[in-house]
Amino acid sequence: MEIAEMLDEIKQKALADKNLRSEFLATREDAHPVAAFCRKCRELGYPVYDMDLINAGEEFYAAMKRSTNGGGENSPMLEGEDDFYELFFAGLED
Repeated sequence: MEIAEMLDEIKQKALADKNLRSEFLATREDAHPVAAFCRKCRELGYPVYDMDLINAGEEFYAAMKRSTNGGGENSPMLEGEDDFYELFFAGLED
């Protein structure tokens, strides 16, 4: 399972369980929030690690850039689309 799929599953679980949602939101207050977030994912059985999370977002963004307008410098700026971590929390806060 890819990172995006895992995060979607985890987000659905967190939306259905208020305690789990609170635990994820609390990771943002940690001195190392991304590490705390990934640790919580692993506690739930999802192998999410800091660099995998960051790399997945960057790879996704790069693929989108390549698919638009030949992937050159004229490609539209897709601000925030490479940050799966922030997108996860945006979905929890809605």
